[in-house]
Amino acid sequence: MSMIRVENLTFSYPSGSDNIFENVNFQIDTDWKLGFIGRNGRGKTTFLNLLLGKYEYYGKIQSSVQFDYFPYPVRDKSRLTADVFKEVCPQAEEWELLRELSYLEVCEDVLGRPFFTLSNGEQTKVLLAALFLNEGHFLLIDEPTNHLDRKARETVSAYLKRKKGFILVSHDRCFLDGCVDHILSINRSNIEVQRGNFSAWFTNFQRQQEFELAQNAKLKKSIDNMQKAAKRTSVWSDRVEASKYGSGPVDRGYIGHKSAKMMKRAKSIEVRQQRAMEEKSHLLKNLETVEDLKIKPLPYFTDTLASFSYVVPMFDGNEVCQPVSFEVKRGERIALDGKNGSGKTSLLKLLMGQSIEYRGAFSLGSRLIVSYVPQDTSNLKGFLSDFAEMNQIDESLFKAILRKMDFTRTQFAKKMEDFSSGQKKKVLIAKSLCEQAHLYVWDEPLNYIDIYSRMQIENLINEFSPTMIFVEHDLAFRNAVATKVIQIHKK
Repeated sequence: MSMIRVENLTFSYPSGSDNIFENVNFQIDTDWKLGFIGRNGRGKTTFLNLLLGKYEYYGKIQSSVQFDYFPYPVRDKSRLTADVFKEVCPQAEEWELLRELSYLEVCEDVLGRPFFTLSNGEQTKVLLAALFLNEGHFLLIDEPTNHLDRKARETVSAYLKRKKGFILVSHDRCFLDGCVDHILSINRSNIEVQRGNFSAWFTNFQRQQEFELAQNAKLKKSIDNMQKAAKRTSVWSDRVEASKYGSGPVDRGYIGHKSAKMMKRAKSIEVRQQRAMEEKSHLLKNLETVEDLKIKPLPYFTDTLASFSYVVPMFDGNEVCQPVSFEVKRGERIALDGKNGSGKTSLLKLLMGQSIEYRGAFSLGSRLIVSYVPQDTSNLKGFLSDFAEMNQIDESLFKAILRKMDFTRTQFAKKMEDFSSGQKKKVLIAKSLCEQAHLYVWDEPLNYIDIYSRMQIENLINEFSPTMIFVEHDLAFRNAVATKVIQIHKK
């Protein structure tokens, strides 16, 4: 057991004017299973890169362990998986890797295959298994769930629960709850470490914010009352002081004493007011404000928008999944659930009118307007204003939605290729929210998106009840919004 100590850490990118971190102090135990959370753009990946020594910074990071990073950059994916394994952990024996792979429910025959032939989920599992075999190393795991289906997420979460000594960046609430025992949170004004899983942290965080909101309201009321009292005292003092110089005999000593007493009272009120204002200034620095989003779905003139009858997507002439039959009814929010490669995205592409090979019967309502959020964000380039014009959406509305999703105004001046992965996904969701449609088709919309924005989108869907069909492996999100789940079984 040892400690990783961060002292007075200050860092900003050479091209940036604002500090990402400023005088940050905390320490963590190398035996902890640490969940690392924070809103998009707060610096989670940047901090991992600081631990890896990739950037210069002010302050100190002290540690006696070596850091490994996931995803591990495999240089040549045409090599056999067994050779990649040896590259990642040269000291480990093959039987050790086979043991780890069994925990992750991966067949041992993957070792004899070229690494590029493994699915994204298999690659994730193999690299995690290999990295954990580097004895004495501390693993930095950066968003491993984005290529994992629901079942694989459960398997990897259970695997991580067996381990110790890692930092895990993830926005999947159920995944975090299943495998971490501490939370490292990047808040608006500081970084905090707390014992427990995500749900415990979130409950405590909400309670703290509720307390501070109540305390803030109480202090505001107190300050307002003191300001009014100070104003009244000032008026009385001026009147008393003026009476010293009125016509006729006056007791100037008495009046002077009374005036001094009032001034002393005014000074006391001023001191109390200053203390209250200082106390108030320390509140709500970490308050996460999440504004409500809106969507304007178009009403459709029939109950059925689309119909699948024994549909089987085909790839290179081969059936991808078992026959699928269901209808998309007005007001439904349908989640497609199945393993990676089972044809979920192919079914969504049918709804988008894309030409794919399939057998069975599929029909789409006439004059149906569909809004689509794809998985891929690699085509996002250039400025937001150009993107809005190209997609014929209202630029002001588009940017207003992004502001509500925690974009700062400075980001509007950046090119989209410089956005974080989560920010790019928010661009696609904001575009969809600008579009009036009968049906919203979203393919893994939450990849890389922070927890608060996930909850914000959940609230939007539940309030406006758009007709939707989506693929999303975040179980908490799916349970919150889906009215029906369609199981897709791989062939």
